[in-house]
Amino acid sequence: MNDVTILYEDARIIAVEKPTGLLTVPGRSRDKKDCLLLRLHDLYPDALLVHRLDRDTSGILVFARDSETQRQLNQLFEAREIRKTYVAIVNGSVEENQTIDLPLRRDMSISLPPTYIVDLQHGRSAITELTVRSVANGQTRVILKPHTGRSHQLRVHCQAIGHPIVGDPIYGDPTCGERLMLHAHKLSFRHPATNDIYAVESKVPF
Repeated sequence: MNDVTILYEDARIIAVEKPTGLLTVPGRSRDKKDCLLLRLHDLYPDALLVHRLDRDTSGILVFARDSETQRQLNQLFEAREIRKTYVAIVNGSVEENQTIDLPLRRDMSISLPPTYIVDLQHGRSAITELTVRSVANGQTRVILKPHTGRSHQLRVHCQAIGHPIVGDPIYGDPTCGERLMLHAHKLSFRHPATNDIYAVESKVPF
């Protein structure tokens, strides 16, 4: 299975589109070995992991092609210098744009699947900018821009404001949609080799 959609490539970077339902890296169990990284290795054996998307989230992922580029891209992510834009459809009518500033931590009472909760006292800082695009049929299309990169951040933040993402099997009602309605739509970064700003875009499938 090599159905990997390449959005951008050069000597140091590859940007690909991950479909929903596919892991970024292999899981622990034998039935979870298929993943985007291994599929990409069939085409680009030098591809190195830089960041991840949840299995049910679709959209853009960037891979490095050498260890130095991997290190530099990791530094850009840690410094929050890589801009990410997601499109989501959430349950209910969101009335206004807002910045969600709610710290998150792992919920240790649940082992599998890994689950995260808002914890104002012990959580790690998590900030998401939400912009309303349209409201129809009791659902709202929103633009989500994370200013931090916590696990499940967008999903937990939407749940926390009372508007879980449609089709979310952990934080919402999975029967509400055919898939998790969350897509990594745009990603922009300063190229480590040229210092130019590159922007990659993936068409929203819903």
